Amino acid sequence: MSHAAHTAAAPHAATAPPRPAALLVEFDSPGALLTAAEQVRDAGFRRWDTHSPFPVHGIDQAMGIRRTRLPWIVFVAGVVGCTAGLALQWLTNATSAADAPPGLWTIFQGYNYVISEKPALSLPAFIPVIFELTILFSALATVIGMLAMNNLPRHAHPLLAHPRFRRVTSDRFFLVIDADDPQFDPARTRDFLGQLPAAVAVETVPEDRSPTALPRGVVIAILILVALALLPPLLVARARLSKSTEPRIQIIQDMDNQERFKAQQAGPFADRRASRPTIAGTVARGDLAGDAHLLTGRVGDDWAAAFPPTLEIDLRLLHRGRERFGVYCAPCHGYGGAGDGIVAQRALRLNTEGWVQPTSMLDATVRDRPVGHIFNTITNGIRSMPPYGDQIRPEDRWAIVAYIRALQRSQNARLDDVPPEVRADLR
Repeated sequence: MSHAAHTAAAPHAATAPPRPAALLVEFDSPGALLTAAEQVRDAGFRRWDTHSPFPVHGIDQAMGIRRTRLPWIVFVAGVVGCTAGLALQWLTNATSAADAPPGLWTIFQGYNYVISEKPALSLPAFIPVIFELTILFSALATVIGMLAMNNLPRHAHPLLAHPRFRRVTSDRFFLVIDADDPQFDPARTRDFLGQLPAAVAVETVPEDRSPTALPRGVVIAILILVALALLPPLLVARARLSKSTEPRIQIIQDMDNQERFKAQQAGPFADRRASRPTIAGTVARGDLAGDAHLLTGRVGDDWAAAFPPTLEIDLRLLHRGRERFGVYCAPCHGYGGAGDGIVAQRALRLNTEGWVQPTSMLDATVRDRPVGHIFNTITNGIRSMPPYGDQIRPEDRWAIVAYIRALQRSQNARLDDVPPEVRADLR
């Protein structure tokens, strides 16, 4: 073919009619659509669909649509998420990488946090994370599975541009056979659709010849948005990897930065101390000591050797003391008072530098101390032990002292402390 002939043929090819993308048949009632759907189903067509302005009952059975497999996909994803949540917490909390083989396993190095003597592998504590991962995996499987099984996303379809199809949202019912159907033949399929009962019209849906490429302006806008989206993570990475003498920018302060002076830092006062000494002759509001024995543990200038007369030393007070002892004292001193609490055990396992073993309440030194001295220790602290006077009210501090005395007596009892009727049972 000559160049001139080829040039002359080009306009003819450009004006060739578009190929059919689908065949559209219109109905004016839902009953006619149901009948037509059953005939198309029996004819063996596979790639076709129905459209109506409202849901038509029985259309799924008429089209032969099988039950979706999406629930099974979601169920499997939920099981995977549940297992992943449990395995993740077990690997990171209940195992140790000390004896594990080198390699990828070290990523899951366990921290072995022991909190309130709870087991490392505690299913009730793991439930929140397990629940969240189960929901997350199931939700993602639902969305991704739905999109994949429906061949979505599909931005446009030639059917949406057909003038007759616009009435699908008001008062018309349509059945569409796609040109990709294995049995599709433009002539035979049109004849078949024309023979359907109550068919109003059969029309060809031409393929869409509009440009598929995104407009240049849209491409530029997308590139600009992607570049802007990369800026925050790049700035975060730069801030984490770089060092600066200036504080980092913190948009939401959350009361982290306040105009205050810490107790051991230099202050603006003449003595350069931030903490202010108590003004002589003044008492803080609420700290007026009406009963020195009850509030300070002193009788005159000496430590009180007996409990305040205003307290009734009974079983109720001991139960209260045991409960408060378990909250404030047992983490370090242990439930038996021997100085072997969970905090002390962990410090010894980690060889914590500068750690001081808590004093045993059962030692003779502590047993010989007056009750007022023990009360003052709880109130104001001693050596590395912090004060608890601002956390425990005075009556509860005395209850703890009473319980400590009961612990000491239980480990250093005399034969006279045992009722006569049960002494014969002792060995």
